[in-house]
Amino acid sequence: MNTSATDFDASFDAADLQSLVDTVRRFATDRVRPNLDAWEAAGEIPRDLYREAADLGLLGLGYPEHLGGTPAPWRARNALSQTLARHGTSGGLMASLFSHNIGLPPVLAHGTPELQSEVVLPVLCGDQIAALGITEPGGGSDVANLRTTARRDGNDYVIDGEKVFITSGVRADWVTLAVRTDANNKGAGGISMIVVPMNRPGVSRTALQKMGWHCSDTAHLRFDGVRVPARYRLGEEGAGFRMVMGNFNGERLALSAMALGFAQACHDEALDWARQRQTFGAPLIERQVIRHKLIDMRMRIESTQAWTDALAARADAGDTGADWVAQICLLKNHATQAMQFCADQAVQILGGMGYMRGTASERIYREVKVMMIGGGAEEIMKELAARQWGL
Repeated sequence: MNTSATDFDASFDAADLQSLVDTVRRFATDRVRPNLDAWEAAGEIPRDLYREAADLGLLGLGYPEHLGGTPAPWRARNALSQTLARHGTSGGLMASLFSHNIGLPPVLAHGTPELQSEVVLPVLCGDQIAALGITEPGGGSDVANLRTTARRDGNDYVIDGEKVFITSGVRADWVTLAVRTDANNKGAGGISMIVVPMNRPGVSRTALQKMGWHCSDTAHLRFDGVRVPARYRLGEEGAGFRMVMGNFNGERLALSAMALGFAQACHDEALDWARQRQTFGAPLIERQVIRHKLIDMRMRIESTQAWTDALAARADAGDTGADWVAQICLLKNHATQAMQFCADQAVQILGGMGYMRGTASERIYREVKVMMIGGGAEEIMKELAARQWGL
């Protein structure tokens, strides 16, 4: 996921991008939407869906060819996220299907070639599932104070602790885990990253019930004396905090593209409803107040699209310094606020139908808050942006 833009821009042209968008739209329309209600009720998506997405090249987009991926710029990865959000209309689907996009980047950046082959290859072909384990019951955004420990014992680490709100945690085969390897260092310098095979003795999982993202399995994980070979550590001991922070930037850009797609889905449904719904002898769209709601939605969508495209272009050009990081934080806030506004206005336009299960707007309305919190809450994003700009 850290491939330089110059490695793939020449081979990924506008026709490739359009082909990707068309493929994702068909996948969402033909495979996702007809089954989404059943998956929501079941609380998970089928394992076979990972293999189907892998066969279409969706799971490996942005990853090296030798690991089963397709190198691609951020503009292509964002197009995938935005299109699947818009036409699939489910954050839970995307969270589960693409949990590897937050679990695997540290492995790619810091894992040995042997570890990459062992972990990345089976995930990108859809046979296994990868996740990221950062958040703990006693703290969310305060990563530097995490308490899960990994004690060195010969050629192994022995892991003890808990993680919570872990996407794909119930079924993950691999979890890239943030742990404290230096008991004497209570801050950021004592943190390391270890990839944990989740079939080890001492691992236990509890499924969590959520407001939204119903088809995404989310878990509370416990590690009780879990032994993991030292070769599963990523990079050097004590370097984990920087890995976690660096991983967040890509996650926030992807979340922004998703939020943009969900905002578009709400606008699509509201516009379609307004054109069909008859009120007092005329379509709802003929009411000025409704047209103005739709325009207010469109205004936020267009500004989010422009900002997302601009920051993706900067990332593809290698311009990812402090200003870019600050803008990514603010884009994430802007995009999720646009999603929140559009979901609220769509439910209002749909009226009673907007409160019914089965509409995209109702589902997205319930999923807004997790998008505003996940990857860094709004308040944290503002503070981080201020620090990047030296305010």
